[in-house]
Amino acid sequence: RVFLRAVNQFTTVLNRLFLDQANFELQLWNNYFHLAVAFLTHESLQLETFSQAKRNKIIKKYGDMRKEIGFKIRDMWYNLGPHKIKFIPAMVGPILEVTLVPEPELRKATIPIFFDMMQCEFNFSGNRNFHMFENELITRLDQEVEGGRGDEQYKILLEKLLLEHCRKHKYLSTSGEEFTLLVSSLLENLLDYRTIMHDESKENRMSCTVNVL
Repeated sequence: RVFLRAVNQFTTVLNRLFLDQANFELQLWNNYFHLAVAFLTHESLQLETFSQAKRNKIIKKYGDMRKEIGFKIRDMWYNLGPHKIKFIPAMVGPILEVTLVPEPELRKATIPIFFDMMQCEFNFSGNRNFHMFENELITRLDQEVEGGRGDEQYKILLEKLLLEHCRKHKYLSTSGEEFTLLVSSLLENLLDYRTIMHDESKENRMSCTVNVL
């Protein structure tokens, strides 16, 4: 709780002194995001791993601190404005870690950052595409699912939210929808592969491997 209060102090100072064009400090903002993500994903805050009694006790006394810091990460990302492009693709992995935390409200609040990254690269890269974001998300998703994170609910929510945002966008509706469906099917194959890794049947394992490839 003390640590969370300290991080909240940093957000105030960053917004006040290090955000405008003349005083923007890339390394400082980068450190802030990595610090906040490390706090949010710390094992002592993963309430799902505790017994129901312990979980209730923590929530009653402190609330779910992951949500509080997660919403702050989201707000800080949107505050960046034109500086966002400097954090793509480097921040894709850390934001992915945040969205994979199995807390529904946190996921709903942070998954739309992916669409914002797509939009940002499309507008500012000069190439009218989001290939850097695309490649980084696919690579990191592979690593995270292999590491045991991600679930069917995540796949459904990711697809739903990204499709909703892409379909409303004049220029990203087609490419964004294609990308979303690609990521969704990749995630499905990765989850299947993870589930069946310990299956006795070599044919099943081979089939899943082929699907992922």
